[in-house]
Amino acid sequence: MKRIKLLATAALSAALVVFSGCSGKNKNEVLHVYSIIHEEETEALCNLFTEKTGIKVEYLRATTGELVNRIISEKNAPQADALLGGASNYHINLSKEGCLESYSSPLAKNLPDYAKSDDNTWTGFCVLTLGIGVNKVRFAEKFPGAEYPVTWEDLLNPLFDDEIVMTNPVASSTAYLFVQNQLQRLGWDAGWEYLSSLSQLVGQFPDSGSAPPKLIGTGEYALGVAYLHALSKYNAQGFDIQLVAPKDSVGDVDCVSIMKNTKNLKAAQKFVDFILSAEAETLMSSIDFTIPVNKDAIAPAGAIPVSEISLIDYDAKLASSQKDEVIRKWTELVK
Repeated sequence: MKRIKLLATAALSAALVVFSGCSGKNKNEVLHVYSIIHEEETEALCNLFTEKTGIKVEYLRATTGELVNRIISEKNAPQADALLGGASNYHINLSKEGCLESYSSPLAKNLPDYAKSDDNTWTGFCVLTLGIGVNKVRFAEKFPGAEYPVTWEDLLNPLFDDEIVMTNPVASSTAYLFVQNQLQRLGWDAGWEYLSSLSQLVGQFPDSGSAPPKLIGTGEYALGVAYLHALSKYNAQGFDIQLVAPKDSVGDVDCVSIMKNTKNLKAAQKFVDFILSAEAETLMSSIDFTIPVNKDAIAPAGAIPVSEISLIDYDAKLASSQKDEVIRKWTELVK
């Protein structure tokens, strides 16, 4: 497993991660995790899981597209036991490909319907919502006297040419969710007209969903599309970012799932139970400002509650079924 991190010896520290505190009957047990969420959150959660269970964790952190393709190619001989993170439509696709194991955690029974699949192949552990980030200083320098964009349509202002950053939907679940946001709120044809117009104004399409908040926060771009929780995190770190939650946005969940044919099924099930726990979701929210799905978990001050955001009735199954067609059309659109 390339680029897996192992906190064991200095020689292996760049490739693998094995967390300390392992003891008891599980001391020789190792869980392999593919992670789409950020490195800091992945390490903190895996470390706490090891502390709680004694099960060692090795993980690979990569982009959504890279890990989804890897899981599909490995489905007959999975190299990982669990997938941590990624919007629901990616897990739906993996389930259709026969890559995921059905498991209904006891902690999933009280979750809202949007946070769990009908076939129990994935479960949501935090809520994701999109918004617009504005670097106040750069915006004032570039567009003196201009008003901040407050709707998705406001981003189409020609004034903002080359000052917008958003991720590449071919590689990033963040950007694919944004593309579906426009297609589902406007309709197929009008949605593509919007995306075509916006793409001409975007200065950069990085692959990672973590890139736009950083590029906005450090002032390399005045505007960007990103998850609101990621923008909130940079605000809490002292970057002067204005958060905008446009009307008719989308909400989805980051999910956790188990690989079909895993040889570590019990350990993987324990990992799912752990990720859905209030303790784990509180830990994750304290780091990245996501909104926990578990009602007993605590979100930090500065996180924007879902109740304060105008959301469309997002159809995750439709987003999943359209994935290949949408990516093909996007690739033709943005060359």
